[in-house]
Amino acid sequence: MTTDVTLTDRTASLVARMRATFASGRTRPLAWRQEQLTRLRALFTENREAIADALHSDLRKPRPEAYGAEIDLPVHEIDHTLAHLAEWLEPQRLDRASLAGLPEGSTAGTQYEPLGTVLVIAPWNYPVQLSLVPVAGALAAGNAVILKPSELAPATSDFMARLVPQYLDPEAVAVVEGGIPETTALLAERFDHIFYTGNGTVGRIVMRAAAEHLTPVTLELGGKSPVFVDRDADVATVAARLADAKFRNAGQTCVAPDYVLTDPETARALAAALAEAVERLFGADPQSSPAYGRMVNERHFDRVSALLGSGTTAFGGRTDRDDVYIAPTVLTGVTADDPVMAEEIFGPVLPIVEVADLDEAIAFINDRDKPLALYGFTENETTRRRLAAETSSGGLGFGLPMAHLRVSELPFGGVGESGMGSYHGPHSIAAFSHRRARLDVPLGAGKQLGAGK
Repeated sequence: MTTDVTLTDRTASLVARMRATFASGRTRPLAWRQEQLTRLRALFTENREAIADALHSDLRKPRPEAYGAEIDLPVHEIDHTLAHLAEWLEPQRLDRASLAGLPEGSTAGTQYEPLGTVLVIAPWNYPVQLSLVPVAGALAAGNAVILKPSELAPATSDFMARLVPQYLDPEAVAVVEGGIPETTALLAERFDHIFYTGNGTVGRIVMRAAAEHLTPVTLELGGKSPVFVDRDADVATVAARLADAKFRNAGQTCVAPDYVLTDPETARALAAALAEAVERLFGADPQSSPAYGRMVNERHFDRVSALLGSGTTAFGGRTDRDDVYIAPTVLTGVTADDPVMAEEIFGPVLPIVEVADLDEAIAFINDRDKPLALYGFTENETTRRRLAAETSSGGLGFGLPMAHLRVSELPFGGVGESGMGSYHGPHSIAAFSHRRARLDVPLGAGKQLGAGK
């Protein structure tokens, strides 16, 4: 009981300190925001090898993946924000035509104001990017921030707990390490926004806790992101791009292709082409390749391994629990009722589901929860238009899966079961700000308004 009280008191004290910092006005000036972003950029650029080491320890993440997704992408996001932040924060004025009925000289518009103290709860699969890119957005919007990294990536969590206070303003940014007790203690406190990335089960817990304080939330969840491959698509190109997106980080990416929908003839050709693409990426034995990652722990290994009985194994299927290794695997002959289609895979297993045509593919997609992403490979403009018009997903990409994450001006987020809210670039400012309406009417307009005779 003493430990619980101590944790509760310690958490309450930290949140109160962050709230006091925000109330002081410290985080509001543009110069402070720019300085924090510049320092955060330095954290990445001055610690590339330490970040890569931590990610290898937690996930056996290959260094090229670590550099690209966990360092270079966040640095690009920070650079883009620094280049445009002043512009994004400029008040927006309405044109005179919008003020019909108001006296001459009246003006109206909107301006972003920071929300206050933000809680960021981060996942383990991209533990640096998905911690510090939301933190960057919250700081750019002028907030104080508490970051709770995932305990399932302990080396990365330790790195951020040590380095963040050295680079960022410790009166306005804090890192809380720990597991469920620490997260529970944080969720009991009142925040002005909670940003959570993870699964829907915990997302519901976060949302219930937020409701106690009427706290707005951004939920970046997941789901089964489908890929439609049309008959006219070049199978070799599709396989190369699909293999890279699916098997990067051992399939543990929230927007990774989860399953493929295509006609029977294309399915056979694609399975063969994927086998060749995987060998080009990782060699004949991916387990010995430094370019191939591992499952995060035994629990996730067991969960994904249990899905391998679905359909027919076209290639792969090899596992090694001691090494938490699951080979890049493609399953064919998979049906909607197979276990592999019942949940987000979040691992290096790619089922191919055969459909007769685009109509059946669209119906299949719409029979399920709205995914975080939907991908298509087709040369047909009508097919692209139909996928855009007749389905719903957080993001929609043609030709290159997962690439929409790299475009800072695009909102990244889910819809329905895959989440709510979005961020990146200007959308991070919107997520972590209140858009305040303002109307100015001249005092000299009193007679016109009937205020005097």
